[in-house]
Amino acid sequence: MTRTDLGRVAFRKSSYSEGGNGCVEAGSFGSQRLVRDSKNPEGGFLTMERDVWAAMLSQIKRGAYDL
Repeated sequence: MTRTDLGRVAFRKSSYSEGGNGCVEAGSFGSQRLVRDSKNPEGGFLTMERDVWAAMLSQIKRGAYDL
């Protein structure tokens, strides 16, 4: 993915961030899901495939990560 490609990704902030300091943003690019720190959007991002993203969200909702 190039910087030009990244510029086309529409990141959205977590609805749970409401002014807190632990904010993340998520976006999509093709079959990839991207996650970045909203306080440092130029600092890089984590990329994962759609099925991995879905599995991670499912585990979070079940409380697997004690978030």
